[in-house]
Amino acid sequence: MKNISIVAALVVFNSFFAQIGIGKQNIDGRSTVLDFDNGAGNTKGLILPATSGFPTGALVNGTFIFDVTDKKVKVYENDVWKSLSDTGNSNAIATNNSAETGKGVIMGETTSAADGVLVLESQDKAMILPKIATPHLNVKNPYPGMICYDTTSKTLAVFDGSVWNYWK
Repeated sequence: MKNISIVAALVVFNSFFAQIGIGKQNIDGRSTVLDFDNGAGNTKGLILPATSGFPTGALVNGTFIFDVTDKKVKVYENDVWKSLSDTGNSNAIATNNSAETGKGVIMGETTSAADGVLVLESQDKAMILPKIATPHLNVKNPYPGMICYDTTSKTLAVFDGSVWNYWK
């Protein structure tokens, strides 16, 4: 009975620290909700949702989108939308026109007030972006809205459909 109680306690304890690794076996640190394969030669980034204008619903600071109406990557910060890119070219975008149902996937917590396809909700964990050395040279066919961390320049790299934009 004692062993069953210990196993049950470990399962409950570990569920509070759920971490997801994509393309890798081990997570970098205990402060990560979502971690991507950052091995040598990685050229895969994270593709932001392509929207026509701003999403509606419970907007939260830290929300990223690729707005196809003006071809810019935007972040919702301090309760306003801010552009993170120059004008790009969204001709390659395939916009999802299907009706959305549900709140999407929530990671890090069991519930969230935010609406999104993928919501990372945590008070003490973050997402580690895919790490790519010089994405403007190594990503051969970037998709508009792609975002990654450039390990060479140590900047946030965002592809807007035409050019890579770098943010320190």
